[in-house]
Amino acid sequence: MESLRELYRVGAGPSASHTMGPKRAAELFLERNAAAASYKVTLYASLAATGRGHLTDVAMQSVFGNRAFSIEWKPRERLPFHPNGMLWEAFDAAGVRLAEWQVFSIGGGALREENSPPPPDLYVRRSMAEFLQWSRESNMPLWKLVEEREGAGIWDHLAECWRAMQEAIERGLEAHGVLPGSLKLRRKAHRHFEQAKGRPGPLQRTGLLTAYALAVSEENAAAGTVVTAPTCGACGVLPAVLRYLKEVLGANDKQILRAMATAGLVGNLVKHNASISGAAVGCQGEVGTACSMAAAAAAQLMGGDSKKIEYAAEMGIEHHLGLTCDPVAGLVQIPCIERNAVAAMRAVDCADYALLSDGDHEIPFDTVVKTMKATGEDLADRYRETSEGGLARLHVPAGVDPKALEGNHCG
Repeated sequence: MESLRELYRVGAGPSASHTMGPKRAAELFLERNAAAASYKVTLYASLAATGRGHLTDVAMQSVFGNRAFSIEWKPRERLPFHPNGMLWEAFDAAGVRLAEWQVFSIGGGALREENSPPPPDLYVRRSMAEFLQWSRESNMPLWKLVEEREGAGIWDHLAECWRAMQEAIERGLEAHGVLPGSLKLRRKAHRHFEQAKGRPGPLQRTGLLTAYALAVSEENAAAGTVVTAPTCGACGVLPAVLRYLKEVLGANDKQILRAMATAGLVGNLVKHNASISGAAVGCQGEVGTACSMAAAAAAQLMGGDSKKIEYAAEMGIEHHLGLTCDPVAGLVQIPCIERNAVAAMRAVDCADYALLSDGDHEIPFDTVVKTMKATGEDLADRYRETSEGGLARLHVPAGVDPKALEGNHCG
């Protein structure tokens, strides 16, 4: 398993796999071929199908500036390794190809070549069962494993991510108006927050959790700076839960960072043993994983031991199994933003439920992750971030030309 630095990334939305990953690929290819006269990238399958709605072209063009750069969209063709495939080419002034590079944006902003060696195995242990065994034998909490494997410097990275999360919440709560894109979706975070403040104590819970999740997800949809947790499309869940519990429990920043470390272990396990890519396994891999991460963090902040943390994390994924990725118009807005809010509420509920138990339960976390991977592989392609199935196919918002939506997601 890789470092949590590869899971938690600070960057601009609206999509880690469709915006952050391709932009990084553009930067690397330009750096390697700076003397070329022109550049071209061919985008395949899911990356091409929803690329325009995810601002893939805008992100890549920002790297090349005034240089000659073109994009070819092939939503009906898929490269073998992953649905988010890219073929980069560089040419001299006579049009002779100087270099080519095939690479894939595999989720969470990460890039991978088909035959590249596996990433460094920083954690050695590759299952929750092994993590729990380590916790029992060492009599240490799960977050301590992160410090043991990554060194003390990981806390600075997590602190940077926590700052970025909080800043995204504050910006989102203050922002008004309409999000960019053909849907003309109005921001809701500010209204939720104001309504929540008017409710008496315990009744504020839903309003605050949803306000914080909406704030971050709306910032992401507006191409603002967010933290992948584990992706941009699911970036609102964990910050909302952490902010809410910081307030109601009086948790300090050290406790929050430790909760982020435990959540990161959960996210890394899913990333390593299944996928966090909506193009590969549907939204269960994005919002489902985010809910699982947030549930684990919440259980820890609420005083749960490792067994109860694992139980909360297991429920977070189990009850998102089969969730499709069906963004309307190829935008990370409907149903993505609202899903973040609902998952934040569910994460706290999972933690509550786990803490009422003794931690024993029938289905282990590792089994649920394997099930999620198998379920994702069974999903038809149209339910995995192509905007050709589910809500994306059957719902046309009032006042929106269906042809305009088709142009956004069919490349």
